[in-house]
Amino acid sequence: AMWATLGLAAESTPQANQARPNIVYFLVDDLGYADVGFMGSRDIRTPSIDRLANEGVVLTSFYVQPVCSPTRSALMTGRYVTQTGVYSVVRPGAPWGLPLAERTLPQALREAGYTTAICGKWHLGEFQPEYMPTRRGFDHQYGHMFGALDYFTHLRDGKHDWYRDDKPLEEKGYTTHLIAREACRLIRAQPADKPLFLYVPFNGVHSPYQVPEEYRKAYPLLRGNRQAMAAMLAAVDEAIGQIAAALEERGLRENTLIIFSSDNGGPAPGRVSRNTPLRAGKGTIYEGGVRACAFATWPGRIPAGTTISEPMHAVDWYPTLLKVAGAPLEQKLPLDGLDVWPMLTQGAKSPHDAILLAGTSPSKMALRMGDWKLRVDAGEWDAAGVKWSAARAELYNLAEDIGESKDLAESQPQKVKEMRDRLAIFLRDAVPPGQEAASRATGRRTEAHQQ
Repeated sequence: AMWATLGLAAESTPQANQARPNIVYFLVDDLGYADVGFMGSRDIRTPSIDRLANEGVVLTSFYVQPVCSPTRSALMTGRYVTQTGVYSVVRPGAPWGLPLAERTLPQALREAGYTTAICGKWHLGEFQPEYMPTRRGFDHQYGHMFGALDYFTHLRDGKHDWYRDDKPLEEKGYTTHLIAREACRLIRAQPADKPLFLYVPFNGVHSPYQVPEEYRKAYPLLRGNRQAMAAMLAAVDEAIGQIAAALEERGLRENTLIIFSSDNGGPAPGRVSRNTPLRAGKGTIYEGGVRACAFATWPGRIPAGTTISEPMHAVDWYPTLLKVAGAPLEQKLPLDGLDVWPMLTQGAKSPHDAILLAGTSPSKMALRMGDWKLRVDAGEWDAAGVKWSAARAELYNLAEDIGESKDLAESQPQKVKEMRDRLAIFLRDAVPPGQEAASRATGRRTEAHQQ
């Protein structure tokens, strides 16, 4: 009965009942919207990624947060950053992280009988042991706590950042290679009678732009950091191919749901990355900052070779994956994410009437409703919430103007008011940034960073 509710074909039910799916989530760091083949890239080749994308559904309106940690918090909790306080990046040693009251995706899947593993970047806090991955639901942890570490020495600002099961690990090698090797090892070691949740958040293709020289040879016509990023992406593409091959080798590919996305739009658009045809990039709440290249594939369950332009947000994976895994959705904290399984498998409309696109502070917000997008600089944030008096609004029709070049706010005052009112409902219970709460608690001021 459960499988029938998932929108799976009746003839697939006996096979589907054999095992709940393995779930593999590939999160690529700072990848541009148009820097993969399946999104039309002409100067960068991503054959392994494209092969998987073509076997499933490409999501052209998949929304994330504008920077790293906030997207991870949305994915791990099914809750907007206005509920978790993770608006911006958790810096090394910062006295805050994803609040401990949050129930995480690996916690919920582990309760449902899954082995849970993270290979790559955590980025949701490490200042106390309770904030680290093995205390947040992961059976296995491998990789690093922060971004922007050296790909070869594994140092970040002179400090070691490489761990196994949350304990420092001295190890040589290019991080993308090491992450792939560990992911393949876990797949090969997984007991046949137990499903696996494997979360693979690569540090590629985030700066620093470092890559073994042989990967650059494929891109003699590219220059500077764009060439380095393309070569780094070639290493990530190779890694994803190796992990997919390990699933096939174990006979697990048929019963594995694979999801792929970037964590935010590409940085330095036009120079390092490409977010064409979207406006701007990482750190902004224009489409180029918050719309990510993405796909989902599961042979026989998600129709192959399809594209969905209906909007969804990273928060939607939490309830959708719990449903697919047969994990209970009941929990103390309310979810913002909605079940998108009918959208992915049956051509249903987006379950959202509106999607919140939060910036790196509570004063920068956007809202998508249907084809309309409202962007607001809301002025200051105080204990009472957002001060709307200083708010400046921009309005775009994404169906006609995906590049957000024509601001319609003046000509459509009624639409602006309708969307402001809807946004106000979203922000009614918004919490202050976690770093602000931490600085108040410790009596220190911490800066808001957007890198």
